[in-house]
Amino acid sequence: MHPDSPISATLVCWGNAWLAGQVGLDEAADRVERQAGPQLVAGDTGDLPLRGFLADLRIEGMKSLRLALPIAGDPLGLTGPPPFNSAAIEAGQAAIAVLPGRCLGLIPMRDRRGSSYAGVRWSVLGAGTTTPDLPSLAEAEHGLTLAMREATDALLGVEGPAQGHRRVKIVSDGLAPGYPARAHRVAALAARLDAVLRVADDRGLTSGQITARDHALRDLDRAVRRARVAAHHAITEFV
Repeated sequence: MHPDSPISATLVCWGNAWLAGQVGLDEAADRVERQAGPQLVAGDTGDLPLRGFLADLRIEGMKSLRLALPIAGDPLGLTGPPPFNSAAIEAGQAAIAVLPGRCLGLIPMRDRRGSSYAGVRWSVLGAGTTTPDLPSLAEAEHGLTLAMREATDALLGVEGPAQGHRRVKIVSDGLAPGYPARAHRVAALAARLDAVLRVADDRGLTSGQITARDHALRDLDRAVRRARVAAHHAITEFV
C-alpha cells in the first residue's frame, strides 16, 4: 500500500468506534471496504474476511486499535519487534490490535486478482506491547500549528517560477462517530496539509532552494503524521 492511502487510519478510527459501542461491526467493516475494496486477513489456514477476524479479536478481549505512520528514521507508533517495524516502515503505515498481554500488527498490501478484483490483504505480525511515546491531541494540534506557520514562512522565501494551481485531492473522509470535536478538527487539518505535501515538487528551483523547501516540508510532514495518529487515538481516552 502507498503511504498516502488512509486505509490503516480508516481501520483504526472505525474499529475503535465499534469497540466504543458507537457503531456496529458491519458498519465499521463496510466503511473500510468502501475505502479500498474487499478486506482479507492472511491466516495460517487461508485468508479470512476482515470482519470475522475483528470479531474473533474482540472475543479474545481486544481493547483498542492503534495507528502507526512511520517513515525511515521516525518509527512513529512502533515499539518493535524489528520484523514488524521493518514491514510497517516499508508500507508507511500499520494498525496495531491491543489485546490482553499481547499486540498484533496488521500491515496492508494491495490485493489485485485479475482485471476486476482490487482490495486489501492484511498480513499479521507480532507487535511490541510497550505503549508508544505519542503526543496528546493538544500537543499534536499545537505542533501542527507551529509547523504550518514555520513551513509557510520558509516557503514564502523560496522563489521560483510560477507553478500554477494543481488540484489537491484530500484522501480522507473524516473520523468515525464518537470522536471528540477537537479530534475531528485536527484530523481534517492534517488531511488538508497532507494533500498539499503530496503535490509539492522541485520544478525550476535551485539546489539551495530545494534544500530550504525540503526542510520545511519534512518538519510539516512530521507534524502531520503526529496529528493524524493523535486524532485517531483520541476516542480511546473516553472509553
